[in-house]
Amino acid sequence: MIHWNFGFAWIAFALVVALHVLDEATHDFLATYNPSALAIRRRLHIPFPPVFTFRVWLSGLIAGICLLLLLSPLAFHGVYWIRIAALVLAILVGIGNALLHIGGSLHYRRWMAGILSSPALLIAGTWLLWSSWVEAPALF
Repeated sequence: MIHWNFGFAWIAFALVVALHVLDEATHDFLATYNPSALAIRRRLHIPFPPVFTFRVWLSGLIAGICLLLLLSPLAFHGVYWIRIAALVLAILVGIGNALLHIGGSLHYRRWMAGILSSPALLIAGTWLLWSSWVEAPALF
């Protein structure tokens, strides 16, 4: 059985994540992220969160997006572990990330890098969450 809705939600999510990465890359996301990460590391005395160079950051995200697209046939077949991964990705990468960009923009009263694509990311994350949860009642 082909799971059309889940498969298309998976692909749409991957493409919107790519759009979001483009939005962040063209609006100098790392100029805000890296100083914040360094401040957290100093305050907590731990080597986390990581600090990135632009090339490493962008290469990692491009690899992740390519992996999502390569896994899309498994999403169309409704593979169990892809649905579990979709729940995690939808909540963290989609909905959570979008809300952080929107909340940060409201808090700082300026547009943060990534804010332009955040509504699309919120919608794609919600669609992926819904399609992975509702269409598979036997999953849980």
